[in-house]
Amino acid sequence: MSDDSGVPISGYGDGTTDTVLSVDAVSEEAQALGLSVDREKLLDLAGDAPLVRIDGLTAGYGKMEILHQIDLAVGSGQSLCLVGPNGAGKSTILHSIFGFTQIFDGNIKVDGVDVTKQSPSERLRDAGIAYILQDNSVFPDMSVEENLLMGGYLLPNTTLAKEAAERVFERYDRLAQRRTDKAGVLSGGERRLLEISRALIMEPKVLLVDEPSIGLEPRYIDMVFEILSDLKERDGKTIIMVEQNAKKGLAFADIGYVLVSGRVAMADKGVALLDNPDVGRLFLGG
Repeated sequence: MSDDSGVPISGYGDGTTDTVLSVDAVSEEAQALGLSVDREKLLDLAGDAPLVRIDGLTAGYGKMEILHQIDLAVGSGQSLCLVGPNGAGKSTILHSIFGFTQIFDGNIKVDGVDVTKQSPSERLRDAGIAYILQDNSVFPDMSVEENLLMGGYLLPNTTLAKEAAERVFERYDRLAQRRTDKAGVLSGGERRLLEISRALIMEPKVLLVDEPSIGLEPRYIDMVFEILSDLKERDGKTIIMVEQNAKKGLAFADIGYVLVSGRVAMADKGVALLDNPDVGRLFLGG
């Protein structure tokens, strides 16, 4: 996209070209609002005993700080959607919870246990945190079943992984019908279902979901959100999500955070943020 002078710009939101703001403009306007969120409000949104809690987290990559004194709280069986302009630190929060970043200060607790210094493998195996990456994380030359079994690489033996894979096939007939097919021939929606299902092999309590709708046709986007909703409502999974389609993500989420420049600028129930005029203007395309 470009402005009237032909200079390319990047934007955030899904409104018309009249309502799309540049990323820099979004950040500047959001900061000008002087927004801040206190820890007590975050705890109130999450309930009395949050399953995942972050206090004063400063983190990044190498020596570069991306997140600055981040607080976060989400309860068991709740969903949290992170929205904000590009570079705000949304995916870095997911990376930090899973152990992919350098943590300079603060702590991360899951079910009351401090996991700040644990490795990603320890967080998956012991704390029940699973990371569902963006698209194209399946092994295309391996079968659907083989991809699922890869999700159980930390289990004590392959028998447990096979039993978990069978439970997935019982639940999702779409995958059962394709169990011997190579993952590379699956549709976009089937690949995303496989990515989600592979994360379930370890029976996690927390699902970190990075851009579930990216690259998908609208019909598959609805399917993916129905699957995530079922995991939350039926299985009590806690879901922390980054979603490019902010309207879709906030409509799904119990809680929404707006991130700006590595800080939480706003937090509220997802539907409340959808109705907030500042959020609509800056982050939802009008």
